[in-house]
Amino acid sequence: MDKNQGQAYWRANTALIRNLLIVWALVSLIFSILLVQPLNALRLGSLPLGFWMAQQGSILTFVVLIFIYAFQMDKLDRKFGIRK
Repeated sequence: MDKNQGQAYWRANTALIRNLLIVWALVSLIFSILLVQPLNALRLGSLPLGFWMAQQGSILTFVVLIFIYAFQMDKLDRKFGIRK
């Protein structure tokens, strides 16, 4: 891999990480802490949505983001010809 291709690979990698961290911050900070009162007006089953987001939603989102990162990095590695 030449220098330009390596830089493009790392730019794509850091962009992916940045985007996933933004989603994680939105879910864990904004929805679970700052917007908990308005979200509690909605219900998910028998639980207020704000409570559910703080207790379960942010954790599940984090796990999903891990799988998204792994899948997207696999695609990125194949695109740039990175061998495992």
